[in-house]
Amino acid sequence: MAAGGDVMSGSGSGGNGNAGSGGGSGVRAEVRTDGVALVTLDRPERHNALDLAAAAELTDVWRRFRFDDTVRAVVLTGAGDRAFCTGIDRSADVPQPGSPYSLDDPLRTIGPKSADLWKPVVAAVGGMACGGAFYLLGEAEFIVAAENAAFFDPHTTYGMVSAYETVHMAQRMPFGEAARLALMGTAERLSARRAYEIGLVSELTAPGEAVAAALRAAAVIAACPTEAVQGTVRALWAAKEATRERALSLAPHLISLGNLPQEEQAKLFTSRDRNHRLR
Repeated sequence: MAAGGDVMSGSGSGGNGNAGSGGGSGVRAEVRTDGVALVTLDRPERHNALDLAAAAELTDVWRRFRFDDTVRAVVLTGAGDRAFCTGIDRSADVPQPGSPYSLDDPLRTIGPKSADLWKPVVAAVGGMACGGAFYLLGEAEFIVAAENAAFFDPHTTYGMVSAYETVHMAQRMPFGEAARLALMGTAERLSARRAYEIGLVSELTAPGEAVAAALRAAAVIAACPTEAVQGTVRALWAAKEATRERALSLAPHLISLGNLPQEEQAKLFTSRDRNHRLR
């Protein structure tokens, strides 16, 4: 299950659209006149970590976009200058079934593909992107990042299995890089520059410019015939869907077997070493 993280800096939000909507639960959605929707995770005081209400609202946004023909492409970003998203808010209470064969993960359906949205999504990342943020990055078509973005996965440090997150990242970067990201925990962060070098990030921008660059790319995509675009998205995902589905099906069992009890996780979280290496 996704875990929240620490702190970094960068990001931005913006757009010159015409119509806004939002559920008031930490997610803002604005549909612009060029056919691009800008979705912003809007909990900057919590590093855009998602509580249960925000996770549910994000799923609802994707589902609404399925029926909104004015939306032809999407840019996803985080509010503020410190984080894109740090996963599940650690203050969220997520009751679990008593059976080791069952696992309730409120982030499993926060990605656009999980909600059956096949319109292209461009992620604009500034600041931290860690833990459960990978559910979102793993279901975007490509990622634009500011130079002060940083990626890391805190799970192992806190006695948790990185399962869903690692599956998503293993499909977006070389295996060794995905393994290092997952296994180093909070001790190391992947810089935006290194993420660009290994192909996780498709474009680097100056700090605060990732959203503008992502909106420009999304506007080009939105101007193309929508049937051709969505068919191409489906073709891209078909290339790796069987492997992805098989791997994700194993995730709940690995988490149930490998996670420490929540009280032990909490001890590791409160006693964590805040030092890290940026590579």
